[in-house]
Amino acid sequence: MSGEGIALVMAGLLVIGLFMGHPLAFVLGGTAVLGAFIAGKPMVLGITINRIFGDVLDNYTLIAIPLFVLMARFLSDSGVTDKMFEALRHLMANVRGGLGLAVVFISILLAATTGIIGASITVMGLMALKPMLQYRYDKRLTTGLIGASGCLGILIPPSIMLILMASYAPGLSVGELFAGALIPGVALGLMYGVYVYMVALIRPDMAPRLSESEQISRSAMWRMLIVEAVPPLILILGILGSMLMGIATATEASAIGAVLALLIVIVRGRFTWANFYSAFLETGRTSAMILFIVVGATAFTGVFNITGGLSATQSLIRGLADDPNTLLIVMLVSVFILGMFLDWTGIVLLCFPIFLPIVTEMGVSPLWFVVLMAVVLQTSFLSPPFGYALFYMRAISPPDITMVDIIKGVIPFIIMVLLMCGLIVLFPQLVTWLPETLYK
Repeated sequence: MSGEGIALVMAGLLVIGLFMGHPLAFVLGGTAVLGAFIAGKPMVLGITINRIFGDVLDNYTLIAIPLFVLMARFLSDSGVTDKMFEALRHLMANVRGGLGLAVVFISILLAATTGIIGASITVMGLMALKPMLQYRYDKRLTTGLIGASGCLGILIPPSIMLILMASYAPGLSVGELFAGALIPGVALGLMYGVYVYMVALIRPDMAPRLSESEQISRSAMWRMLIVEAVPPLILILGILGSMLMGIATATEASAIGAVLALLIVIVRGRFTWANFYSAFLETGRTSAMILFIVVGATAFTGVFNITGGLSATQSLIRGLADDPNTLLIVMLVSVFILGMFLDWTGIVLLCFPIFLPIVTEMGVSPLWFVVLMAVVLQTSFLSPPFGYALFYMRAISPPDITMVDIIKGVIPFIIMVLLMCGLIVLFPQLVTWLPETLYK
């Protein structure tokens, strides 16, 4: 069978499997096995198994994934963000949209300490959803803001997505990707904050001021904020500082983060053996889910490559246009559309082998392209019908908030993500300046 034929067959099997509701990892692996037999080359499965052992099971960098997941769980157990949110809520009582701004600030802080959107959205939802609705914030603005801000955890370092991207992007280190994504990630969070403030100015009924300045003195608020901010700041400095200064690798920094997060739990008096056991159990489940997808995607791309489907797909993309900018738009639009149906893990592992060689041929910086793709993938969590953030928000929202309300609420934030992509295209230094400064 020709490369074009096997590409169509494997793509068709992938779509059918996903729409039948099967888990992505098994759809990818099953498609690889069927594709090899349909192409008449079952022997490639042996090569693929060797590749799985070499690219996945022997990949030292991937050890950082379970360690960062464990760190996120410890931090969630510590409750370190609860009082910070309370202090910020009181501190911004007289600021237009102050409660929403507090959500953005805490979400950025959570993003820099967890790297998992499920944890960020759940924690922020439980802390902020009820108070925002009580203070008559618009329900669509509320759910959209919490959902979108929680997704920053997959972009702002330390991000599991960036670790996986670095593992499958030749020539890029985790430290470079962390440095490249830091400014766009924080800038996107600030853009959310500006949006909330502008909504509060134009439509004060959607984001009203808090009506009372609750019985806490300003000095007590600042004291609470400073005390509660110290542990996560130490954690951030321990992880990002050790990596960006070249003291530790990503894997070593993840171990530092897990230990520091456990110490925070102990110091705050929140340690119990039941939670400790539960943290390891949840870490095992989450890590297994991610790594099963990695194994399935590695099998899929291995068979796809050897049977000629990869080169045929690359030739098709190259033939769409001669202009590099047009090809970049085609690739990013493809990622945006795939984000409506696939998990980010599958998108990264399927698209990188196809896109990165073309990007390198065009003379485009792989670092810039990968970070731009990471920003676009923010939309995969917010876009219906399968955006994870939508389902997380629905699970923690009261019955009077419908899925339609949540979808309408995230639309302005999807537009802001796309605007950030435009800014990165116009000003590549947003991505390249910090890595170039740190890793000359």
